[in-house]
Amino acid sequence: MKFDWLIVGTGLFGAVFAHEMEKAGKTCLLIDKRKNIGGNIYTCEEKGIQVHKYGAHIFHTSNKYIWEYINQFAEFNNYVNSPVAIWRNELYNLPFNMNTFSRMWGIRTPKEAMEIIERQRRDSTVENPQNLEEQALSLVGRDVYEKLVKGYTEKQWGRDCRELPAFIIKRLPVRFTYDNNYFTDRYQGIPIGGYTRIVEKLLGKMQVRLGISYQEFLAGNNEKAEPDEFEKVLYTGMIDEYFDYCLGELQYRSLRFEEEILEDCANFQGNAVVNYTERQVPYTRIIEHKHFEFGTQPDTIITREYPAGWKKGEEPYYPINDERNNRLYEQYRELAARERNVLFGGRLGQYRYYDMDKVIEAALAMAQEQLGL
Repeated sequence: MKFDWLIVGTGLFGAVFAHEMEKAGKTCLLIDKRKNIGGNIYTCEEKGIQVHKYGAHIFHTSNKYIWEYINQFAEFNNYVNSPVAIWRNELYNLPFNMNTFSRMWGIRTPKEAMEIIERQRRDSTVENPQNLEEQALSLVGRDVYEKLVKGYTEKQWGRDCRELPAFIIKRLPVRFTYDNNYFTDRYQGIPIGGYTRIVEKLLGKMQVRLGISYQEFLAGNNEKAEPDEFEKVLYTGMIDEYFDYCLGELQYRSLRFEEEILEDCANFQGNAVVNYTERQVPYTRIIEHKHFEFGTQPDTIITREYPAGWKKGEEPYYPINDERNNRLYEQYRELAARERNVLFGGRLGQYRYYDMDKVIEAALAMAQEQLGL
């Protein structure tokens, strides 16, 4: 068969782009190296619970157009992201707000909290932060840094905070209100029935082949690599892998997920997301999936999330956008610009962290550009 587009990756970027192309009368073939559609937003039902298989995803946006766009494909509930953090035997609300400061210092007014933070900032005597630790101390003082930033960040990046560049945390959200809503976006929620249904509706009846990489597809050494023809390619995989790492490897952080079904336990932790901020605790957070949809099932499912280093062959989750990697990515981007009829999109194709609303926005913009709209 002949297709207008070969789309590599069935995550949100690829699915939105494919949907817009199909709407405009273009034909698309999608392939994915995973055995499921949806990329990292893939959810599946277990014990009547929608499980986020590749980490928690909470949709949030201030863009009304994007909110209305995604609501074509799902009904969203009114879930509000209000994570909590555990440090030793102490529990704190996130983001840093008056509930956090009241628990930490036994105070109750914004004035008291501001005075403590300002005093600790001055005591840090950091005028020109040279690393992440100094940057954090200059922003929130020692107590918040030691209990809620240091251990979690070191686990996430696999390095001591004094070895990490200051620009990683240009700011830390500090709110002097009793508001536990992590996001300030106007629109927020979880799709009822999970994210996979959204991707299924986006793709409709398009041809999708799972369990085949782009390299296998081109080489024809996979039973799913049929001799199809296509005019253009949208590639949402790793940009350095596309070019066979000819300029060197970009760096990523990975994750490992440890899922556990707890039978006859209706409520394990009382919240969808609980962060563990001590470095000695090997996981960064525990997700209890049923709370995303206010579930009342007799059992529950939790997932412990472990940060991990990345090497070729493993799943990349977070681009490491430091100076070295950004410089290398720019060199790959120059190579990509010379590719005829090949576009690069998404978190891995563009080597950047994307929130879901920004993924949709970028995919729509790319589609409109291709369609001359």
